[in-house]
Amino acid sequence: MRLRTLSTTMLVLAGLVLTGSPAPAQKLYSPNFDKAWIEEQAPFRIAGNLYYVGSYDLACYLITTPKGHILINTGIPGSENMLRRHVEALGFKYADIKILLATHAHFDHVGAMAAVKKATGAKLMIEDKDAPLLEDGGNSDYDFGGHGHMWVPVKVDRRLHDKDIVELGGMRITVLHHPGHTKGASSYLFTVRDDIRTYRVLIANMPTILSETKFPSMPTYPTVGKDYGYTLDTMPKISFDIWLSSHAGQFDLHKKLSKAKGYHPESFMNSRPAYDSALHELREEYLKKMRAL
Repeated sequence: MRLRTLSTTMLVLAGLVLTGSPAPAQKLYSPNFDKAWIEEQAPFRIAGNLYYVGSYDLACYLITTPKGHILINTGIPGSENMLRRHVEALGFKYADIKILLATHAHFDHVGAMAAVKKATGAKLMIEDKDAPLLEDGGNSDYDFGGHGHMWVPVKVDRRLHDKDIVELGGMRITVLHHPGHTKGASSYLFTVRDDIRTYRVLIANMPTILSETKFPSMPTYPTVGKDYGYTLDTMPKISFDIWLSSHAGQFDLHKKLSKAKGYHPESFMNSRPAYDSALHELREEYLKKMRAL
């Protein structure tokens, strides 16, 4: 990932594109930006009670239950009105969001957490090692930190750990700690169902390596090399029917959508080869960096 500073003016523009109103008045620092992060993507049903409510590339997922809903990821600061619009377009109440999760604490995935939490009263849960980032607006991030707030700081209600279970309305979501991209980066494994069958779903935090990350260690992340190695060893062992990720481009969302309109969960199945290939490429990048030491 090539870093490029995003000006306050650009943040305001992003807010206008996403919400129709200005972004938060607080000045926020942003390390990078991609226009696909604010491009519109119509929300849709993926499989069973799992829905896509994100932008063209920033994947946000809604899991619905009779007791309220779970939202995974929120996009960049200013995305809250887009999320509300998408949730309501699917026929659900925004206020019924009860739990907020995130694959990792970078501004393009947790930027609107504070706003969504304030509007819905949902409980925010994130892996223990990323909790400090949520609460200091990202300023302590091992790669991007030290420049001030990247998002509005927000209190974490529950700190999660590997193999913890998040439960709501009959849903059981298993937390899988996959550190490296951030210290608390996590994937989520769960089952959804429709009238025909059940689907084992993996929302994977793919262990992409930031260009600024130094192996085997960094002063701000002494175990970064070890953590990437653990994650790259662990993720190939996961079984699933459907693989999704933090960015639509990582699992070729738009190619899958172009093949079928309407509700077609089969479009997201048989993705094991692509998942394994993506992990193989990331492993090769990791080994190349380790050999260069």
